[in-house]
Amino acid sequence: MKKYIAEMIGTMVLVLMGCGSAVFAGSVAGTVGAGVGTIGVALAFGLSVVAMAYAIGGVSGCHINPAITLGVFLSGRMNGKEAGMYMLFQVIGAIIGSTVLFALISTGAYDGPTATGANGFGDGEMLQAFIAEAVFTFIFVLVVLGATSSKNGAGSLAGLAIGLSLVLIHIVCIPITGTSVNPARSIGPALFQGGAALSQLWLFIVAPFVGAAFSALVWNYLGDKE
Repeated sequence: MKKYIAEMIGTMVLVLMGCGSAVFAGSVAGTVGAGVGTIGVALAFGLSVVAMAYAIGGVSGCHINPAITLGVFLSGRMNGKEAGMYMLFQVIGAIIGSTVLFALISTGAYDGPTATGANGFGDGEMLQAFIAEAVFTFIFVLVVLGATSSKNGAGSLAGLAIGLSLVLIHIVCIPITGTSVNPARSIGPALFQGGAALSQLWLFIVAPFVGAAFSALVWNYLGDKE
């Protein structure tokens, strides 16, 4: 049970810090991202992963992302029951993080954006958004599988490598979709924001899972058997 709780806490922190950076630190005069900018938001997500990797990595492996868990499962490193529980607690953690963020937005003297960091894309941009989320998740999960390999991985530097790769992905993908590459990270905020964020949520679940599945397929070919 400890590893599931660790995944819940880690995902909560990722959503709170990453999405919070876009809503609070990233807002000036009511414009999301106008404060710390794309680089700042990208760093917030990446640094959250680095921090949690060294905080809970020894307990659960610090997936904090259902797409990563799917990739790990398809690469034969965990069983289906465990993968399902990981995903469940990741979503719960994302909802908790979004609840805290919503509470912060709804109280005090804050007068910036009321969004909770949900992902989204414009009309007619569905194909572009799907390609972006699938391809960038593919890259991200491939880095995770390689960096955490028991034979040729990055060892104690795996958390840093994974976090920095997430920063890189956010820099490119934020202008396209807001960047998810993580179904749980999208589910939590979308439940609170509703509207278009909720109607587009399916894409931020399906596309990352597609990308993760291809990552596992490629890694099973490229990497050594664990």
